[in-house]
Amino acid sequence: MKIGVIGAGRIGGNAARLFAAAGHEVLLSFSRDPSRLRELADQIGERAEAGSVAEAAGFGNVVLLSVPWRLIPGVLEEAGSLDGKVVIDTTNQFGADGVEQIPRGLTAAQLNQERMPGAKLVKAFNTLTSGFQASEAGREPADQRVVLFLCGDDATAKATVSDLIRDAGFAPVDLGGLADASPMEAPRREGAVYGEEYRPAEARAVVKALRRGEPTPPTPEYSS
Repeated sequence: MKIGVIGAGRIGGNAARLFAAAGHEVLLSFSRDPSRLRELADQIGERAEAGSVAEAAGFGNVVLLSVPWRLIPGVLEEAGSLDGKVVIDTTNQFGADGVEQIPRGLTAAQLNQERMPGAKLVKAFNTLTSGFQASEAGREPADQRVVLFLCGDDATAKATVSDLIRDAGFAPVDLGGLADASPMEAPRREGAVYGEEYRPAEARAVVKALRRGEPTPPTPEYSS
C-alpha cells in the first residue's frame, strides 16, 4: 500500500518506519528542514521517499496527518483535495495555552473531518507517545500487544486502518464513530483512554463500558 505522510516528526516519522518495515511504501512530507525529510527517507530505505505536502496527499489512497494542531488549516490548503482518501488523523488539540476547546460540542476528530470534506477520516495513533509506540511495537504474543484505539464513520476505512495498525505491530480496538472520539482525545483524565496503555482484552472491556454508559474499569498496570 502507498501511504502519504504529512508531518514526519515523532509520531508520523515513527509510523512511517513501521509501515515501511511491514512492506508498505511511504512518501514523507512537511518539515521545517527539507533535508531532514530526505535523511529520514534514506534511513527508512527503498520503500520511502520525500516530497511536498501536495505530493504526499496524492501519493496513495491513505494519508497520515501528523502536524501541530495550529498548523492544520494551512497544511490542508497545501494538500489540496483529500476527497476519497483514507486519512489517519493522529493529531491532538494542543494549543499555545494547553488543550484547545472545540466549538459546537464536536470532538476534535469531527472538526477535522469537517476540514477535509470527502475524506474518510479515522482517528488513530494519537493516544500514546511516539517513544512508547517505537519501543512497544511488535510485542509478542499477539494477544499481549499494545492497543491502538481508532474511531471513524466509514467502516471500510476503519478496516484499512485496523490492518495498518496490525502491520505496525499493535492491536486495533474500535471505539466507534467520530462522535465517540472524546475518550481518545486529550487531556489525560479519568474515564478516558488517552495516554493509557491497554492490552486487547482490557481495551475491549473499556469500549463495552463506554458504549453502555457505565464507569470504565480501572486502568491496568503493567510491568512493561
